[in-house]
Amino acid sequence: MSIATTIAQYRERATALWLARTEQERRFLAAGGAVVLAALLYLLFVDPALQGRAQLRRALPQLNQQAAELKALAHEASTLAQAPETHVAPLTREAVSASLTGRGLNPQSLSVSGEYIKLQLNNVAFSNLATWLDEQRRANRVLVQDAVVTALPAAGQVDASLTLRQNTGSGQ
Repeated sequence: MSIATTIAQYRERATALWLARTEQERRFLAAGGAVVLAALLYLLFVDPALQGRAQLRRALPQLNQQAAELKALAHEASTLAQAPETHVAPLTREAVSASLTGRGLNPQSLSVSGEYIKLQLNNVAFSNLATWLDEQRRANRVLVQDAVVTALPAAGQVDASLTLRQNTGSGQ
């Protein structure tokens, strides 16, 4: 049995059922079918579009605010890109030693060579070391090049051997 014959059989049955109805029943069935079709079209096409439109209308103020923030950030970025690069004065051994002492860190050894700083710290509080490194990063563009940090049995105490590099902004 092919699909075409199956469809033809269903069509014959539907036609027989339709012709077996009175004129009034046919009008009721046609009106009911039209209502079902209209409801189906509304649910599938109109309602989702209306809901999406309302959702976009609710989200529009927030999207406008985000667009304004992005424009402001883009303007700030272009302004910063055009600004001349600030140069940081190279650190001296005395300046590094003073900043370490100010944080309560006493280096076992400290050497400054160009833009590189090597230091050895024994039995220091890790929180002080991390805070000092953050201060140096912000104020003097000092970055950790190499670090060996060993935890000690006392809580929060470490031995640290650090190699730091200062980016002075001299075209690198």
